Amino acid sequence: MVAQESAGERRYWIGVVSGEHVAVGREDGFIQVCHGRLSAIRRVQPGDGFVYYSPTQAYHGKDRYQHFTAIGTVRDGIPYQVDMGAGFVPHRRDVAWFPAEPTPIQPLLDRLDFTAGKTNWGYQLRFGLFPISAHDFQLIADAMRADPDAAQSPSTTATRVVAG
Repeated sequence: MVAQESAGERRYWIGVVSGEHVAVGREDGFIQVCHGRLSAIRRVQPGDGFVYYSPTQAYHGKDRYQHFTAIGTVRDGIPYQVDMGAGFVPHRRDVAWFPAEPTPIQPLLDRLDFTAGKTNWGYQLRFGLFPISAHDFQLIADAMRADPDAAQSPSTTATRVVAG
């Protein structure tokens, strides 16, 4: 079970990214959403719970994956940028990822606040980043068999180019 902080302090988020991009973020200990827009990543604050949902495995892929693929807590610090080449310098935040198992969304649809009773439950996922309830975060964490007590540190550190 994931410990919850006092009401009003901690928020919970879902970011929507392909499975292959989640793997990079897990390896290097960061989140990046909405094509690296600062306005999106500023919404997420240190201490917030964060879940990645991957509709596909590959970026621009047509496969239907539809799994929650990573879960963790946003680390202290401010958004930063990383030069990925070709003029692409996205904003990121560091995250302590929990050991967890990728979990399909389908078995949870009737129990998640953001999907229950909705025929078009995927519409919200098109925004790339949206808040969820503490209940949904806990339900997803339990389904993923997440272990927050064993949160992981990044194995490598990307070169930061601009603090934001």
